[in-house]
Amino acid sequence: MSPPRSNSAERAGPPKTFRRRYDELEARRAELMRRLANLGEAARAHPAYTRSLRLLNAAFRRGRLAQRLAVLEAAAWLIDVLERLTAAG
Repeated sequence: MSPPRSNSAERAGPPKTFRRRYDELEARRAELMRRLANLGEAARAHPAYTRSLRLLNAAFRRGRLAQRLAVLEAAAWLIDVLERLTAAG
């Protein structure tokens, strides 16, 4: 007989497979790359633009699956900052 599942485990549904988590992270990365590409020339001149590219490419590829989520969150934050800077200026 298996032990009873907790409420949080029941709400989470079946555990995600490695491939599904990988695909979700890749989709999020692609979304962030599109946001970065849509920024104007003023954003491209900012150092945060190149740092975002490094995070989304080299750092993302170097990290393990669990670390990639943190890399994407950092890149998303930088892109948010760039979007605010270019919208204000």
